[in-house]
Amino acid sequence: MGNIKILLYFCVAVLVIWAMDSVNINQIFKKNRVAQARVFYFLLGLAMIYLITNLIYDFFFFSQIG
Repeated sequence: MGNIKILLYFCVAVLVIWAMDSVNINQIFKKNRVAQARVFYFLLGLAMIYLITNLIYDFFFFSQIG
């Protein structure tokens, strides 16, 4: 089961990176705060990957009957 979760992490990471690429969040942050914006964007991506992977994993593996 561990290998399935690792594979799921990679698939979700590709999907999250692809989806986050379409968002222009530069307008949200203050000017001259590029490093802070990048750190926030990176942490947001990691959080989304973790949450989506665990949601899919829990949904499919804990909803099975038997």
